[in-house]
Amino acid sequence: MTLHARSLLRRIHLWLGLVLGLPFAVLAVTGSALVFYIELDAWLHPGIRVETSALAPDWTSPVWDQALATAQARWPDATGKWSFEVTGKPGAIPARYYAPTEGHAAGHGHADPLMVWFTPDGRQVLRQARWGDYLMTFFYDVHRNVLAGDLGNVIVGWTGVATLFLLATGLFTWWPRGSWRKALAYKRAASPTRRLYDLHKLVGLASLVLLLILSTTGALLALPAEKNWLLSKLVAPVVAVPAPVSTVSAGRQVSIAQALAAAHRALPDGRIAWIDVPGPGDGVFRFRAQVRGDQTRRFPYSFVFVDQYSGAVLAVHDARQGTASTTVNTWIRPLHDGSVAGLSTRVLAVIAGLTPLALFITGLLRWLRRRPAKCRPA
Repeated sequence: MTLHARSLLRRIHLWLGLVLGLPFAVLAVTGSALVFYIELDAWLHPGIRVETSALAPDWTSPVWDQALATAQARWPDATGKWSFEVTGKPGAIPARYYAPTEGHAAGHGHADPLMVWFTPDGRQVLRQARWGDYLMTFFYDVHRNVLAGDLGNVIVGWTGVATLFLLATGLFTWWPRGSWRKALAYKRAASPTRRLYDLHKLVGLASLVLLLILSTTGALLALPAEKNWLLSKLVAPVVAVPAPVSTVSAGRQVSIAQALAAAHRALPDGRIAWIDVPGPGDGVFRFRAQVRGDQTRRFPYSFVFVDQYSGAVLAVHDARQGTASTTVNTWIRPLHDGSVAGLSTRVLAVIAGLTPLALFITGLLRWLRRRPAKCRPA
C-alpha cells in the first residue's frame, strides 16, 4: 500500500470514527446489556421469579388455555393477539398482548405490546408493564431503532454497514509494513499520545473478528428487505414465511390445546417456542418452533399455522426444507446475541460490546491531543 493510500485511509478512518464512534458505542453497550436481557429483567423484578415443582409447559400442557382464560377475564375488551413464550423452563409464563391493527397480521412489528407474566399454573397475573416503560425494553428500543421507530431501524442498519468500513479502514491503516512485533507492541515509556494509539490498536485488533460479526449480523437483522435481496443474489432464493388466513372470519375459536395438537402432528420433532393466539377475524394460530439444525432457540425459524375456527393446519414452514439462505437466516440471530454456543459465547458478546466505547474514548482523546494548539479551545 502506498503512503498516499495509507494516509487517505487514515483520514477516512478518523472521520468515520468521529462520526460513528459514539453511535456505535451506544448500540454496542446496549447490545451487551441485552445479551442477558431475560436474566437481568428477572433480577430487577423479583416478583416474577417464582419456584414450582411442575414441569415446564410444552406442546401438551393445559396451562396455555388457562393463561388465555385468565387474560380474557382480566382484559375482557382486549381483542388483539396474545403471544405466549414457551421458555422451556418451569416458572412464570411470559406473554405479550398486541392491540388490533389494520389487517390480520396485527402484532407483527407495529404497536408496542403489553407485557404480562402469569403464574406457572396460568391462573394469576404476576406482573404487567407496557413495552418501553421499563429498563430492559428501553435498552432494547435504543439498540433496535434508537427510539425512532421504523426510521430508526433503517438508521441502525446502515450504521452497521458504515461500521464495517470503519473497522476495515482501521485494519488497513494499521497493517504493518515491517516488523509485526513492533506493530503489536505497547510502548509503556512512550508519550501519552503514543500510548493512546497503542491501546486503541490493541483493543481494536483483539475485538476485530467479534465486532465484524456483530456489526454484520446487526445490519442484516435491521434491514430485512436488503438482507433477503443480498441472500437471494449471493446464496440462494429466500423462501418466504407463509401468511395464511383462516377460511372464515367469524365463529368459535378452537382451544389452544386443540390447535397445538394439530401443529405438533405437523412438526412432531420441533421444540415449541412461541404460541400466537389471534383475536376475532381471519387471523390464525401461529406456532413458532425450533427444529434440528436451527441455532436460534428463542426466535427459531420454523412455523405452523392453524385455522382458528376449524383447527386445521393451513401451512408449515420447516427450516430444514428451505434453501441455503434459510440456513444462513437461522445463524444470524444467535451469532448476533452470542447464544450460538451457550454461556461462553454470550460472555464474549458482552465483552465485545464494551470495546467500541473503549475504542471511541481512546481514539477521541488521541485526536484531541494531536490537534494543533491553535485549534484547541482556550
